[in-house]
Amino acid sequence: MSMRSAISAALIGLTAFATAAFAGNGLPPAADEVVKIDVLPGWRDENGHHMAALHIQLADGWKTYWRAPGEAGIPPSLNWKGSGNLAGVQFHWPVPQVFYTSGLQTIGYSHELVLPMTLVPEADGKPINLTGTVNLGVCLDVCMPKDAKVSIVLPAQANGPKAPIKRALRQRPDTAKEAGLRRAVCDVEPIADGLRVTVKIDIPKVGSNEVVVVETPDPSVWVSEVSTTRSAGVLTTVAELVPGSGKPFLLNRSDLRMTVLADGRGVDIRGCTGS
Repeated sequence: MSMRSAISAALIGLTAFATAAFAGNGLPPAADEVVKIDVLPGWRDENGHHMAALHIQLADGWKTYWRAPGEAGIPPSLNWKGSGNLAGVQFHWPVPQVFYTSGLQTIGYSHELVLPMTLVPEADGKPINLTGTVNLGVCLDVCMPKDAKVSIVLPAQANGPKAPIKRALRQRPDTAKEAGLRRAVCDVEPIADGLRVTVKIDIPKVGSNEVVVVETPDPSVWVSEVSTTRSAGVLTTVAELVPGSGKPFLLNRSDLRMTVLADGRGVDIRGCTGS
């Protein structure tokens, strides 16, 4: 059985478990009962950029997912098309948690997520009409989609509460330089339905039970961590990358992004070299 088939079988098992749970306890709750989404209006900085945040509040026990959700998570989709006076958006993801459910690893957040956003206006000194859609997966014993429309006017003179956003900004992963990265090397080989990547990261220990998340520029590429080990100061992870085509594909090592997670810390590593 291929890695992808094994994950599909596990997901079917999780769905069956959730269906049985609902059969005994009635209908699942509506998404509106377990997640609330709004925008913290924030402020304009000295560069004329607007710092705001998406605010996601979850009912007890529920979770949602990071930008790279793991083997069985649902990736978030944040679309700001239709906004006025908005040239660009940069998200600042806080360090996520690692969850294990029925042997599957997922990456995300419980209770609350404050996701800071740097919004670049097209015209300085003018309001930003932030309009868009937010699509999330929220999970307890079962996962369900949450689709929300967001619409808020962010004036140039905005001066909303800063503490929650600044706290979330402080929870960002360390950069490779801050963490003392010495070298990141990637070996790539084709497999039947994609690529296998072996990443060797020469970096001081981040914490116990280190997890390495590998990302490609294309979020539709499914990524599974096969194994992660540390020896002689080097953290080695093996991941399988499976595109929608189910075939090997061209990969630029400099486009890979690796995040090391452990004990509430994270390290963001951009690109790697060949061996």
